[in-house]
Amino acid sequence: MTKAFDKIMAGLDDARAYRKGDRSGFIVHEIEVDDPDVVAIRASTGLSQPAFARSIGIPLGTLKNWEQGRRRPDGPARVLLALIARRPSIVQEELAS
Repeated sequence: MTKAFDKIMAGLDDARAYRKGDRSGFIVHEIEVDDPDVVAIRASTGLSQPAFARSIGIPLGTLKNWEQGRRRPDGPARVLLALIARRPSIVQEELAS
């Protein structure tokens, strides 16, 4: 086997152990993110709905559902929106480089 394969297998073994409840040797970082005000966040970027949806890689329908309160962003989307709320130009700046 290759070194890459061995590293991948070790990572999978770690993931399996963690899922089964073995937390020894793991460092867990938990981040609390408030419910984002998606309309205000998008407005702070100055982007239209289609442009904002494209800029963060989501379907336009998803953005509309968030803005109209039919759905709520979760997981990585909440974190991304929190970053954009702090610095509205972060996506354009980071992806342009």
